Amino acid sequence: MSSGPASLKRPRSLDSLQMKFVDKVAGWLMSFVVLVGLGVLVLLIIFLSRTLTFPAGEIEVVPVENVAGRGDHAEGFARDLEPPGAEEVEEMTEPTLAESLEAVTSAVTNVAASLDSLETNSASTNKGKGKGDNRPPGPLGEGDDIVPRFERWELKFAAKNMAGYSAQLDFFKIELGAMGGGVKEVDYVSGFSGASNRRSAPGSQEKRLYFMWRKAGPLLQYDRQLIQRAGIQTNDRVLIKFIPKELEDRLAVTELAYAKTKGIDTVKKIAKTVFESKATNSGFEWTVVEQRYRLAK
Repeated sequence: MSSGPASLKRPRSLDSLQMKFVDKVAGWLMSFVVLVGLGVLVLLIIFLSRTLTFPAGEIEVVPVENVAGRGDHAEGFARDLEPPGAEEVEEMTEPTLAESLEAVTSAVTNVAASLDSLETNSASTNKGKGKGDNRPPGPLGEGDDIVPRFERWELKFAAKNMAGYSAQLDFFKIELGAMGGGVKEVDYVSGFSGASNRRSAPGSQEKRLYFMWRKAGPLLQYDRQLIQRAGIQTNDRVLIKFIPKELEDRLAVTELAYAKTKGIDTVKKIAKTVFESKATNSGFEWTVVEQRYRLAK
C-alpha cells in the first residue's frame, strides 16, 4: 500500500506562547502600586514614631507632707512655753508693798503646786526646769506625726558597671552634687551617659529632696568618678543625690499603693520604705522591695 507524502501541520502562532503586552503592563502596574503602598506605610510609621509620645502613666500629685519636727530644740517629754511676743507683753510696773503682801497671802492659802503626769519615754529629772520638745527630729514645724521622707525612704540601684548606673541616673533625671570641703557653693553634675553638665549654686537655694550614701561601696565610687570626670574635686566633700520633684511624687504614689496592699491606708503608719530601680522595656522604674511599719502608740 503506497502512501503519499505526509501532510505538514502549521505551527502555532508565537503570540499564543508569549505573554500578551496587556498582561505585562498590568503586572508592572500592580508591582508599582505595591511598592508605593509599602513606601507610604514606612513613611507613616516614621511620622507616628516622631510625633506621638507614650507617657508612662498619670502621676497623682501628692501634697508635701506637713511633718512635725523639733528643729534644734532639745529632745524632751512635753513642750516648753514659747516666749511671749512683743504684742503680748504688758507694761510692767513695780508692785506696791500692799500688793506684794496680798500676793504672798494668796499663795500660802492656796495649793502650792500641781504636777502633770505625761505619757512619755523620757524621764523627768530635777536637774533642769525645761521640758524640752516632744516633737520628732526634723525641720522645725507643726504638723502630723510622720517619719519624713528623707528619713523614711531608701533608694537602691542595681548596676553591673558605670554605664548601666549612668543610664539610670539620666533616666530619672537625678543630679549629683558635692558640698563642703572648704567650698562655699554646691557643685552639681548631670548628664552622665554623654557630655556632663556642670554648674554651681549656693546651698541655701536648694529645695529638692536629697540622699547621701550611708556606707562606702562600688556605687559611691561611681558617683565620685562621675563628679571628678566633670572636673570637680571631691576630697573631703559630701556626695549627694538630688531627686527631682516629679520623681519624688512618683515614689510617694508607689509607696502608698504598696502600703494599701498590706492594709495600710496612710503614710503616718510607715516607718521605712526601700525602693529599688529595675529595668523595664521602656527604661527603668522604682518598685518597693521592703516596707516596715510603726508600732501603734
